[in-house]
Amino acid sequence: MTMNQGSDDKEPRHLRRILAIWLPLAAVVDVLFWFLVGPHVPPGDLTSTASSNQFDFNILFVIALPVMIGVWVFLGYSIRNWSAKRVGSAEPKGGAAARGNLRAQVWWIGLTTVIVLFLAGFGTVELVIGNGSGGGEGPNPAWAPTGANAAELASATWSPTDNHVLPVQVIGQQWQFTYRYPTFGGFESSQLILPAGTEIEFNVTSLDVIHSFWAYQLSVKADANPGVNNIAYTKTTKTGNFTVRCSELCGIWHGAMYNYGKVVSKSAFESWATSTETANASNTANLAPYASTYTPDANGAAGGYYEDGTVTPYSTVEVYGAKQPAS
Repeated sequence: MTMNQGSDDKEPRHLRRILAIWLPLAAVVDVLFWFLVGPHVPPGDLTSTASSNQFDFNILFVIALPVMIGVWVFLGYSIRNWSAKRVGSAEPKGGAAARGNLRAQVWWIGLTTVIVLFLAGFGTVELVIGNGSGGGEGPNPAWAPTGANAAELASATWSPTDNHVLPVQVIGQQWQFTYRYPTFGGFESSQLILPAGTEIEFNVTSLDVIHSFWAYQLSVKADANPGVNNIAYTKTTKTGNFTVRCSELCGIWHGAMYNYGKVVSKSAFESWATSTETANASNTANLAPYASTYTPDANGAAGGYYEDGTVTPYSTVEVYGAKQPAS
């Protein structure tokens, strides 16, 4: 690259200088990021979905960091070499080379096109491998782990040695999440306990307004819509704690709608699940039979979700499918 500033002196090859500074600096920053920062990028590696998302974020960082470094290098080089203080009061004048550079244009268009196409393909592959964004697939999953069938899983049994997919139902309501375990008698718990090294099928629904189940460290996020079973998959990889929050504005106490969960060993999970099933047997008998969705009525929980048939209805008109108490 040459610039004509009214003298016969040849300008240095600035582009080569910039590249000579940028390339090694970008390479060093990328390597340091990948090995020192990458393993700690959220959401972590508590599940396969979380690990996959962490990998995706790291790839995006590795692509974005050289671009950022390039902007900084060019800015610093420009200030150092072309500031008014350095070149004098006269405005630098460009010759023919400053009007356009076909080679630079071709490289720029080609490089950006390759990056965009790579990211499009990469994103599509990661969606398929990860069973959808955040593991969420909606009521009819297009991609699902082997052996995942909501209807069959709900009526099956689970043990630490069979490696079956474990179904867990997430029920959102103002303003809390509760969890049902159909393979353990359908008991309901305010605690979300999961076994490590297990494929989990979350069946997410709501009893009232729209909520959103967001287990951040699991990297699972699925909307909880009334009358809809939104399915999400992930596989736990190790033990640890996680936080569950509602990420859809659902009323005055939306900000307080959160709780905590644990991933424990398979044996510890089985012990907890069987003991909780036994302890809650009388309560479970009063619950509506396990189903993918539930329809509360205008009579409140006692007239709808908990159909015991002994409560005087608040409304004799609106029933929304729930049983009326026997007259």
